[in-house]
Amino acid sequence: MPQSALLVTHGSPSDVETQEAALAALAVRVAFYLPGWHVKSATLAAPERLEEKLGRMAAPLIYPYFMAQGYFTGRVLPKRLAPFGLSPMTPFGVDPALLTLVETRLARELAARDWQADETAVLVAAHGSAVSKRSADAAQDFATALQERMGFREIRTGFVEQEPFLEPAARDLGQAICLPFFALVAGHMLDDVPEALEQAGFEGAVLPSFIEWPETAEIIAQALRAESQEAA
Repeated sequence: MPQSALLVTHGSPSDVETQEAALAALAVRVAFYLPGWHVKSATLAAPERLEEKLGRMAAPLIYPYFMAQGYFTGRVLPKRLAPFGLSPMTPFGVDPALLTLVETRLARELAARDWQADETAVLVAAHGSAVSKRSADAAQDFATALQERMGFREIRTGFVEQEPFLEPAARDLGQAICLPFFALVAGHMLDDVPEALEQAGFEGAVLPSFIEWPETAEIIAQALRAESQEAA
């Protein structure tokens, strides 16, 4: 029987179909690295879409395309998977391969601008949460690990939904790169992050959200392959 996988993310309640289409496109890219696999997708924001997809698949691996092991990956998603006898894998944002990828990408950005790490600041722009610490903790842990690897002049983390907020965190950074710690190109990436950076007078480089990184699909495929081999 061919192996199957379902990519799941939160999506956007105000723009359901756009994010459904974006995640479906990512699933196609993941499938490129997994010949013979059936790779599908569903957002939690689309009513009953998850259950609809699961009803058509035979025991797929469930890959949470989330940036943290938080409320949705730890409570909401497992509850909705339970009737199908399934459980989610480790989320994208805490995969060690992501840290390696970001280190490589930042090194490339520095080289392209003839900048040195110890002369450059990094701003990690993240979602945060007014009700749970896990989202902020994941971004802060990522920033700390990144700093230990690369030795930037300074690294700051700023959030859309909690303190320290993104706008003040983005002020007075000088030579800097903004790393958005977001899975999708949705409301925060389209509106809140650019607005906060503009108000802060941030003039550094701004990287895209992870769904637009070419290597993201390969990281997901590697995780799915490893999970499948371990289960076998």
